[in-house]
Amino acid sequence: MKKKNAVLPLIVIAQFCCTTLWFAGNAVLTALVTHFNLNTNALGNLTSAVQFGFIIGTLLFALFTVVDRFSPSKVFFVCALLGALSNICLIWDGNTTATLLAFRFLTGFFLAGIYPVGMKIATDYYQKGLGTSLGFLVGALALGTALPHLLKNSMGDYSWKTVLLAISVLATFGGAILWLFVSDGPFRKKKNSIDLNSCFQLFKNSAFRKAAFGYFGHMWELYAFWAFVPILLKTYAEMRPDVTFNIPLLSFFSIGIGGISCVIGSYLAKEFGTQKTAFYTLLLSGICCLATPLLLWIANETVFIIFLFLWGMLVIADSPLFATLVAQNAPRENTGTALTIVNCLGFAITIFSIQILSGLHQTTSSDFIYWILAIGPLFGVLALKSRKRL
Repeated sequence: MKKKNAVLPLIVIAQFCCTTLWFAGNAVLTALVTHFNLNTNALGNLTSAVQFGFIIGTLLFALFTVVDRFSPSKVFFVCALLGALSNICLIWDGNTTATLLAFRFLTGFFLAGIYPVGMKIATDYYQKGLGTSLGFLVGALALGTALPHLLKNSMGDYSWKTVLLAISVLATFGGAILWLFVSDGPFRKKKNSIDLNSCFQLFKNSAFRKAAFGYFGHMWELYAFWAFVPILLKTYAEMRPDVTFNIPLLSFFSIGIGGISCVIGSYLAKEFGTQKTAFYTLLLSGICCLATPLLLWIANETVFIIFLFLWGMLVIADSPLFATLVAQNAPRENTGTALTIVNCLGFAITIFSIQILSGLHQTTSSDFIYWILAIGPLFGVLALKSRKRL
């Protein structure tokens, strides 16, 4: 595929289809809990299993410079197939808590060959306009992450197993698109040997380190918010018996709307600068963390839903901006490794925030538990606050 204008839509479609695997378990969680008699910690554990698998996968991919040595499109396709297979295994009636966690771990492991690899392919095709390209790409991640909630809502007459099968078929389709129609990009610089030190050498660059730290603060908040959107909606409804929410549908919109803000943010970055746009987006997202108790107390469901939509936009809008800063401050031959190792560490952080928030949710009824999410944005804005521009 030679024409750049045709490549970006294909990468976006493939990324969207394959990242539906991420929250597939969460979308059918109620059915999984009932069918397999899971405990009340299932949400946090199943979500963290995916994150942990992704961390191990990205760590190995980065250490062995997989994406910089092999064709990214082929890596993407193989991982899409294996991720889809791991997802299908959830429907096995002989599953136990251990096997469910194992299959979600494997799904996360193979997502390591999808999300950062998709960004790597974009950097191989685009030098100018990279931020905009990544804006569309991360927007696809947000929509793909949200889609399982929509499928659950729209396929109400079908079993939860059918929902999971549909997601796996979609992921396979996405991987096939990239493999068949997107060749290696013109700006790709292939590495011919394993360099176990390359991912560690990256952090000696202060500009790269600064971009990475901002991303880490962003990640502390992002996936915990996504995991707890249904819980926030359920909490608000339980506080007011007269309120009835379509939780799957509202969860889809609260997460999926971030796809729009990723694109908007990338265009704002052209006008105001990538670092500055990322700084203020992260700051506003942190304010949403602090405002959550107040919005839960307001007896107006429309205001609450608008707040969730706004938070859903702000919480992800800076993600492509940080990816752009990371890619721009890494050597061309190590771009894939740079994106992968930063993803690895960022997703490691999500396990702690998800588990802490899940534990607090189980042990206290306080609405102030969501303040814990503000730690990430605070750390991120402090990392970005500097006179020196990236």
